[in-house]
Amino acid sequence: MPEGHTPRSRSTARKRLSIPQIVNLAQGFAQAGTRKIRLTGGEPLLRKDLADLVHEVHRLPGIEEVALTTNGSLLRGQALALRQAGLSRITISLDAADPIRFTEITGGGDLEDVLGAIDAAERVGFSSIKINCVLKKGVNDDQIVPLINRFRGTSHVLRFIEFMDVGNCNAWKNEQVVPSSQVLATIRRIAPLERIPPTSAGEVATRYAFVDGTGEVGLISSITEPFCGNCNRARISSIGDLYTCLFATEGVSLSAEADQGPGAVEQRIRQIWSQRRDRYSELRTVLPSIPTGKRIEMYMIGG
Repeated sequence: MPEGHTPRSRSTARKRLSIPQIVNLAQGFAQAGTRKIRLTGGEPLLRKDLADLVHEVHRLPGIEEVALTTNGSLLRGQALALRQAGLSRITISLDAADPIRFTEITGGGDLEDVLGAIDAAERVGFSSIKINCVLKKGVNDDQIVPLINRFRGTSHVLRFIEFMDVGNCNAWKNEQVVPSSQVLATIRRIAPLERIPPTSAGEVATRYAFVDGTGEVGLISSITEPFCGNCNRARISSIGDLYTCLFATEGVSLSAEADQGPGAVEQRIRQIWSQRRDRYSELRTVLPSIPTGKRIEMYMIGG
């Protein structure tokens, strides 16, 4: 979470979900048609029993992939256990290739810790890691080329994400957004690209491959090219609240259903999902202002 920021009181008054509760939720979602579970945060590697959680979710009928999003700082010592537990794929947040800039952005992080973690993950079998970079004008938009140079020629996929107005504490301004079209033009000055098809329905990134075969990049453009109509993601906080949109102001508690079992979870989420009308990103582009109230922070529900 951002330095100096603490969660809202309503989030600290309830206990975090146990592994059995999370497994009930995951199984209920699987029964409703979910095939991929992503463990995110905050920082999921702070959870001491994460490998046990991965193991339990991985073995559920219907779940084809268990993925993890992390800042990578704690990954080096846990990569092997996570791989053995059944983790399918890793996404790492990395907003700069310059060590000084990286430390500034992260508030004290060490770039070598993250790069070392990527190497460690490769060694235990994570052959293709996604590297996510959120671009902010005047902060790290000069890191596009260095990041391309660092990961081009590897099996890893670098993805550039437009700075989003998620939550309330990131002081978002539209003029700070680096449009994906600008990123694409910058990359094309280095080498030719060709667009390639999405890997699955609901894919949020537009994919491009270097024509010379030296890798792939992705662009996630929720500000300039909203994809609300294609969204197939649901998010559950660590205390059991379901959010059907990254820009939601309120969630629906599934704590009771998590205790009752997968059948109760499936029934409840089918009801909620059939009634969802989320289209915040699309409305942002056509309305002068959108009354939203206090939005949920990204560190509580992941990206």
